[in-house]
Amino acid sequence: MNVPFVDLRSQYREIRPGAQRGLAALFQRGDFILGQDVQDFEISFARYLGVPFALGVNSGTDALFLGLLGLGIGPGDEVVVPAFTYIASAFAVTYTGARPVFVDINEQTFTIDADLIERAVTPKTKAIMPVHLYGQAADMDPIARIAKRHRLKVIEDAAQAHGTQYKGKNTGGLGDVAAFSFYPTKNLSGFGDAGMLVTRDSQLFRRLLRLRDYGRRTRYEHVCLGYNSRLDSVQAVFLKEKLKRLDVWNKKRRAVARAYADFLKGVEGVRLPAAAGYGQHVYHIFAVRVKDRDRVFEGLKNFGIQAAVHYPIPLHLQEVYKDLGYRKGDFPVAERVAREVLCLPIYPHIRPSQVSWVVRVLKRLARE
Repeated sequence: MNVPFVDLRSQYREIRPGAQRGLAALFQRGDFILGQDVQDFEISFARYLGVPFALGVNSGTDALFLGLLGLGIGPGDEVVVPAFTYIASAFAVTYTGARPVFVDINEQTFTIDADLIERAVTPKTKAIMPVHLYGQAADMDPIARIAKRHRLKVIEDAAQAHGTQYKGKNTGGLGDVAAFSFYPTKNLSGFGDAGMLVTRDSQLFRRLLRLRDYGRRTRYEHVCLGYNSRLDSVQAVFLKEKLKRLDVWNKKRRAVARAYADFLKGVEGVRLPAAAGYGQHVYHIFAVRVKDRDRVFEGLKNFGIQAAVHYPIPLHLQEVYKDLGYRKGDFPVAERVAREVLCLPIYPHIRPSQVSWVVRVLKRLARE
């Protein structure tokens, strides 16, 4: 039996009628850049999160980059980033001219270990970037206390956290600014690259509006260095349709996660992911840990199961960051998780028979 890691075709079949109507209306209007669909989606997404301001950009990476610029981050500054996340989290800091300072992760949640943040803070530190990894929120209350104590900004990397909650509140409204990605594999996804910035700060929102569109105040009046980073209307059409279904799809993901957890409970050699008691996990990724990860990964592939590894190399050991001076052993939890993590197929339209097949094969491989 073949089990893809993600099945985007099933998503499209579900949204096709509404998407086709939306595209037809867009083609009739012709407002492809910052048009009505983009404005409608920005309003809907902000309302969904419970924040006043949202603006679409062309990727999650640009959302992080522009969010940092909007907070005034630049050369000579430092930003605290977890050592275990996608490279874009750190790259966004580097793009500004600032330096990412890595911190180890909590072994249970895979998110930044709040107990270790303060020792990484220096006089150059200007912000903390908690990453809500795999669909689970970072522990935001202690992060907020540290930020307040040291007068730091907080930028949430919510690229994998559409609908994730922390103590009853949606991620995205818990810091000074938050960045979302709508990459095709995300819980809320476009049909290409797309991203979103959200904030409660009206002044920051106005700065971000200029940064995403050539520093423009009026059509040909440019008041600061800006960028071409606009969410296009075609992506907004699809995102509007998917947003209507996000809560239902996340509920289905949680049901799949429960099935995996029930079937794999007690299986020797398979360590299940933990859901923190402070929030609601939306399982963008269902990440187990196995000792001989590469062998198990290949074994699953031989049985038609597309697993994935997010992420095999922690940031401090990436060649691109060798000049920062970190060494192997500096962040042992991140290194251990990177060696063992294995991401199983999970998506709203996965069939029970496919979940059963994944479990059956994984149990066999773990026994071997």
